[in-house]
Amino acid sequence: MSPRGPGRRAVVGAAAAAAGVALAGCGDDGHEVRERRKGEKITLNFWSWVPGIENPVALWNEHHPEVRINLEKVSAVGGAQYAKMHAAVKAGDAPDLAQIEYSVVPSFLLDNALVDLSAYGGDRYRSRFVGWQWQQSVYGKSVYAIPQDSGPMGLFLRQDLFDEWRIRTPRTWAEYADAARAVRKHGAWIETFSATNGNRFAALAWQAGGRWFGTRGDTWTVAIDDAPSLRVADFWSRLVDDELIKTIPDRQNAWYKDIQTGDIVSWLGASWGDALLTGNAPDTAGTWRAASLPQWKRGENAQANWGGSTTAVFTDCTYPRDALAFAVWLNSAPEAVQLLIKGGYGFPSAVSGYSTADLEGRREFFGGQHYSRIFIEAGKGVDTSWKWGPTVDTLYQRLGDAFLEAIGDGTAFRSVLRKVQGETIEDLKDKGLKVEAGQSSASG
Repeated sequence: MSPRGPGRRAVVGAAAAAAGVALAGCGDDGHEVRERRKGEKITLNFWSWVPGIENPVALWNEHHPEVRINLEKVSAVGGAQYAKMHAAVKAGDAPDLAQIEYSVVPSFLLDNALVDLSAYGGDRYRSRFVGWQWQQSVYGKSVYAIPQDSGPMGLFLRQDLFDEWRIRTPRTWAEYADAARAVRKHGAWIETFSATNGNRFAALAWQAGGRWFGTRGDTWTVAIDDAPSLRVADFWSRLVDDELIKTIPDRQNAWYKDIQTGDIVSWLGASWGDALLTGNAPDTAGTWRAASLPQWKRGENAQANWGGSTTAVFTDCTYPRDALAFAVWLNSAPEAVQLLIKGGYGFPSAVSGYSTADLEGRREFFGGQHYSRIFIEAGKGVDTSWKWGPTVDTLYQRLGDAFLEAIGDGTAFRSVLRKVQGETIEDLKDKGLKVEAGQSSASG
């Protein structure tokens, strides 16, 4: 049994894998795998976009001269990093390791691009990480990546302006719509609907109870247009139709300017957003606060997770055992986790090695608020049964294209989900997977 060839079969047999059946098939891609000799010096190439990642890499290189990590920062705008990675895999020139999000692990497994780390003892590190995040990269008895972080969501808002305009922090989505109307009366906007940000839309569907992917026997089920997701689409569609929110891309120049000037006064973001706001709107320090996500029903505690990454070893890696050692150290060693936190990478997947105080290095920017508590509580309310399916990177591209088209011609957003539902089913069929529609809304 080879650790280098079973990835696709793990995804094809998704349901059996979820049940704990080992689906790893025999096979070899012909790439030479070596055990490093004592005293031998090697270099491993590592691709990542994590802010400040160069600091733990430098620390590793200082203390591990025999296994040097060569870091290449890649762009994460519009999925550019994954296009680059897939092209490298196809060309047989992939990095030894790379940062990939939980949502795209199945996509790389379809390409047989990831090493089964359990063959090198990877499964013995399970206890170092949050259980549900570890499971995001497990198929059957195979482990395909080491978890790095998660992105529990909250509402970042300009508390000074909300107070000045006497607008209460919204606790429900109905109150959020009311707040959007109140903000517009003062010439500002509460948010933007970023059409190409499929990650965030997926997170909001997740919060509402959506289940985009599942398995039935050896068949994948797809339900992008299930009832909870249509509810989310309808909500944002109304806000756009009523001109209560902008439709510019978030985390790009125009959006940063609006955040700096107070033209946009809040952002539905993830825990890693603290570093983004402090770094791009420093003159607004002290005016921001974090609050819990609005709920669909008052009193509920349904939360969302936006993002979350792993460190994966690619099958082009000649020294996978050494690559695994770096991946585990990077994401669980206290000295590495501390540096990642300072860089603003998100909430650690490691279960130890840091404190709540470590997560609040930007308290002054948030007016002294213990803002990490918002995200700690949010993490407890995330539905951990959510599963990612194959071709999610393509799904996000299709969502972006369809949302842009809908905004342009005034089409209701629920039509976007209907369209992408059909396209995603066809995408999975094109990959040779068994697939059927999951439980969707009964009416259009």
